[in-house]
Formats: sequence, structure tokens, C-alpha cells
Amino acid sequence: MAKILFLTSLVLLLFAEGTTVCAQSEKRIYTKAEQESAARRQADKQLEALRDSLAYADAVKALENLDFVLEADQLTFKRGRTAFVNSNTNFISLCDDEAVVQVAPFNGGGPNGVGGITVAGRAANIVMKTTKKGDTYFSMNVTGAGISAYVNITLPKGTSKASVTVTPNFHSNRVTLTGELMPSSRSSVFKGTSL
Repeated sequence: MAKILFLTSLVLLLFAEGTTVCAQSEKRIYTKAEQESAARRQADKQLEALRDSLAYADAVKALENLDFVLEADQLTFKRGRTAFVNSNTNFISLCDDEAVVQVAPFNGGGPNGVGGITVAGRAANIVMKTTKKGDTYFSMNVTGAGISAYVNITLPKGTSKASVTVTPNFHSNRVTLTGELMPSSRSSVFKGTSL
């Protein structure tokens, strides 16, 4: 009886090892079209990474030169409500020390004529720092006739997609704009009437 159990166990063990060897030696063979498609996808990924890297370098240089525009395609309001918006009419810009904040979540009308508000002011207390990970943070205080706010920009490493949080000094109606950060020479925003 012990011999039968031993032989049965041995046969099962050999059978299990044989199927493992067979499964490990199986190999998928790709057609030429599949190989070309995979190579194309890999080249596209490398090209996209290169574009993102160049756009990130341009965005950092624009921040350093104090000459940038963030064209927002998404707004996030105080309680987390979001709105997808037109990037030509929703932006934050800085040229030397003149800052403009324009939020236009509506289609036309409003105090600025493009569906929201436009406020301009002078930037002060500008601070820019880059972390060890490569993320860039830029902050400034903007003060003018219609604005007194703290503006904080977060630019993750390797992309020009940034977020800007505008926190007013006199009330808590903060807004976050998310979009593309670029030199102002490449921007195509439409500025409404300032307050």
C-alpha cells in the first residue's frame, strides 16, 4: 500500500513538473505588423516625453523671467465644484510685475464682457523654488483696485500642465485654475474689461 501511494505521488509530481516545463517553454510569436505597431507606439511615447520635457523647460524659464500665462481649461471652486472652461478667456498672467487674473465660467456677459471678472494688480513678494523631486512652486501677492490675493502656482516636473490657487485676502472664495503654463509670447488669451 505504501509503495502504491509512493508511486502515485511520484507520477503526480512528474506530471506537474512536466506541465510547468511545457508552460514555460511556450512563446508568443508576433507578426511583422504587430512588431511595427509596437515600435511605432514606443516611438510615439518617446516623442511625447520629449515634447513634455521641452514644454516643462519653457514653463520654468517663463516663471523665472516673470513673463508667463497659464491658460486654464478647468476651474475648481471653494467647495470642490469644477467647471470646464474656455482657455482663451480663463487665465492668469504675469508680465514683469503686472498680474492679471481672469475667471470667466459663463458664456458672455459679466462685468468683464466675456462671462466673468478680470482683475489686474501689481505682483510682490515673488518666491520660486524647486524641490528635490523637480516640482516647481511659484507664489506671489497680487494687489490692485479689484484684487488683493495670494497666488500659488504648482508645476509638476516634466509637464507644462500646472495648477494655480488664487486665495483672496478679504474672504475665503478661493478658486483653482488648471491648465497649460507657457511664455506669454505663445499665449492666445482674450482679456476682458478690468475692474
